[in-house]
Amino acid sequence: MEVTTLSYENLHNHGELFANMFRARHRAFIQQNKWDLPQANGMEFDQYDTPASRWLAVHDNGEVLAGIRLTPTTHRCGIYSYMIRDAQLGLLETIPSNLLDMPAPVAPHIWESSRVFVSETVPASLRLRVQLQLRQEMVAAARDLGASMVLGLIPEASRRIGRRVGLECEPAGPILNFDGLDCVCVTISMAAKLH
Repeated sequence: MEVTTLSYENLHNHGELFANMFRARHRAFIQQNKWDLPQANGMEFDQYDTPASRWLAVHDNGEVLAGIRLTPTTHRCGIYSYMIRDAQLGLLETIPSNLLDMPAPVAPHIWESSRVFVSETVPASLRLRVQLQLRQEMVAAARDLGASMVLGLIPEASRRIGRRVGLECEPAGPILNFDGLDCVCVTISMAAKLH
């Protein structure tokens, strides 16, 4: 099992891994969760998959087992910036604008974590190991990017998983229900992880 941080600058070094990440997202979010998201050729993507983002993949022999997208809160592409901020500004129909207890931050030291998933094919005996590798890569990538904080919208139950893998996910908004799943915006401090 390997963990790789992908960017537009290093895609050529990783063969099909980038496309496999989008295929795995398609399976996780469109096929399994039944979310109505943009798709093409069996891959899920959205307006935040730009050269400014990074994609973290836990993979084994080309199969993507888990992934995360990191996007700088300072990035803009047309009318869009990052998912949580755009939801707060009312630009996204599927996410309510009251998801944060504060104005969505725009700062070079804060990155957004989104499109977090662990494949349903990962056996229960390996899930914690896969989640730990994914979280460790997120911390390493965020640190390399100069982030001292990550902001994300996660299932509320994932806060416990975060603690199990050494991340303190502090609530930054109300618990919201999405298709029967309770979710909450959280901040994750990278400061302690930077030393």
